[in-house]
Amino acid sequence: MIVKKDSLYAAPVEQISAFKFDESVVNVFPDMIQRSVPGYQVIISAIGLLASRFTHENSICYDLGCSLGAASLSMREQITAPNCKIIAVDNSQAMIEQFKHHLKPDENKAEIEIVHADIRDIEIKQASVVVLNFTLQFIPVADRLAFLSKIYQGLLPGGMLILSEKLNFSDKKQQQLQTDMHHIFKQAQGYSALEVSQKRSALENVLIPETFVQHQQRLQQAGFSSCEVWFQYFNFASMIALK
Repeated sequence: MIVKKDSLYAAPVEQISAFKFDESVVNVFPDMIQRSVPGYQVIISAIGLLASRFTHENSICYDLGCSLGAASLSMREQITAPNCKIIAVDNSQAMIEQFKHHLKPDENKAEIEIVHADIRDIEIKQASVVVLNFTLQFIPVADRLAFLSKIYQGLLPGGMLILSEKLNFSDKKQQQLQTDMHHIFKQAQGYSALEVSQKRSALENVLIPETFVQHQQRLQQAGFSSCEVWFQYFNFASMIALK
């Protein structure tokens, strides 16, 4: 797969539209996500390692908001439990088509089933692992508790949810620092100040981040016995919630 450079916001845009995962984003997504999310590849690699520990025989792993399937492929590489399946779901038709196009079958590894759907409509059952990798932040806040409760109910005892999110901070100084450092990170990856500013405007009211405490409390409301951050790089973090 040839990785195209993300230059979607390199030129001034008179009217910035709300960000969406359309074909223009899909074409540059691997470059965009690597240069925009600090520690992204570390998280992807660890998802595979975690899945290898938690996946049981005859169970299902869900990658909800799978985009081009990086987490699904990482899980497939590491899962050794027999008769397991990975269900990868995304509501972007362009993402799904690209994932299907580049997915190479491997009879010696877990099957990946790719589904085009709203992740809130998917039935979760017999799940040992559920992955929400920078996905929940795009779901309306009012829908998040019911969605996480549904995931909890579909997890097997001892099952795991991996939740990766952009975070807010209740302390104003920390919020400013973490935001500034993320922008510095993006500029260090080759994005201009204009690109950073225009992308931020496009994501406003589309990506709604919350604090870790808000996530933790909601996960406990949904039924999870514990939730902790296992990885954080500036204002991006990944959490493990256990049933």
